[in-house]
Amino acid sequence: MADAKVIPFDDDRSRAGAAPRPARRRPLLGGGARRRGEPAPVSPLPGSYGPEEAEAAGDDAPAPGGSAPGGEWERRLAGGLAFLRRRITGEYEVDEFGFDEELTDQVLMSLLRPLYEKYFRVEVKGVENIPAEGGALVVANHSGVLPLDGLMMQVAVHDHHPAGRHLRLLAADLVFVLPVVNELARKAGHTLACAEDAERLLRRGEVVGVMPEGFKGIGKPFGERYKLQRFGRGGFVSTALRAGVPIVPCSIVGAEEIYPMIGNAKTLARLLGFPYFPLTPTFPWLGPLGAVPLPTKWTIQFGEPIPTDGYPPEAAEDPMLMFNLTDQVREQIQHTLYKLLVQRRSVFF
Repeated sequence: MADAKVIPFDDDRSRAGAAPRPARRRPLLGGGARRRGEPAPVSPLPGSYGPEEAEAAGDDAPAPGGSAPGGEWERRLAGGLAFLRRRITGEYEVDEFGFDEELTDQVLMSLLRPLYEKYFRVEVKGVENIPAEGGALVVANHSGVLPLDGLMMQVAVHDHHPAGRHLRLLAADLVFVLPVVNELARKAGHTLACAEDAERLLRRGEVVGVMPEGFKGIGKPFGERYKLQRFGRGGFVSTALRAGVPIVPCSIVGAEEIYPMIGNAKTLARLLGFPYFPLTPTFPWLGPLGAVPLPTKWTIQFGEPIPTDGYPPEAAEDPMLMFNLTDQVREQIQHTLYKLLVQRRSVFF
């Protein structure tokens, strides 16, 4: 694998001269347009009755509004078949970043949910601090060797926010050069961690997630757990200021212990093109079994939003303001991490 080039979130390079990427939209059945989030029409199931049909059928027909025996499974089967038909015929939509909302809702979230609910038993606090509409930038700590914390945060926002919002994560370019992972990340709504993509999403009213520690956070030794690394030069603050959206700090406890990193095989990492190669008590000594994360108990807390819409347009170019806001966000996340660590009874319970 070629060496991965990590593009920092606060990179000043602009892609303003590049041609905009057209939105990829696939035709819908019947030529009608379906708005984002609107479910596809479902045809009546065989054996279902309306008021007139029930009267004609006599006493053996189920009451209006009722369901025949096995009706729930029939509806699920019909919905699944309709989903497969749309996938095969291409009657679904993706946005200009490749986000496939239907696939995310019906497949990807369903695959992640057992890990979220049963394995890590994630407890969510303060999710209502994310606005019900409009753009918002969620800034979180990063840890755990593999970026499972970002995926669990995505499920938390999707399943627990009153408006059922989607979290669009900004990821390093390593994610987008890995086969399979690249396509799944795009389908789930994630994009490259650069200021231009982030600002476009925020101006469209999306909830965007960023973890400014990057590889420094996710690949830090176990002895430095829950100690935040550098947040860069404040690129995420500058983007939030330009878009005029609030910054929502997010603290994640539990991810640090899923793969206790006791060493880093740097030579092997360079050969493979990885930023680090973790050595844990189980990996690589136990082979594939060593890649199974420990079943720690997680807590994800979203803090009070920090507004940015009251600043003038030139504030995004003020280095002192960006430094102060970056430090404020970092301190709020670190303080909440310490508070959650004091409150938890055990790593696993």
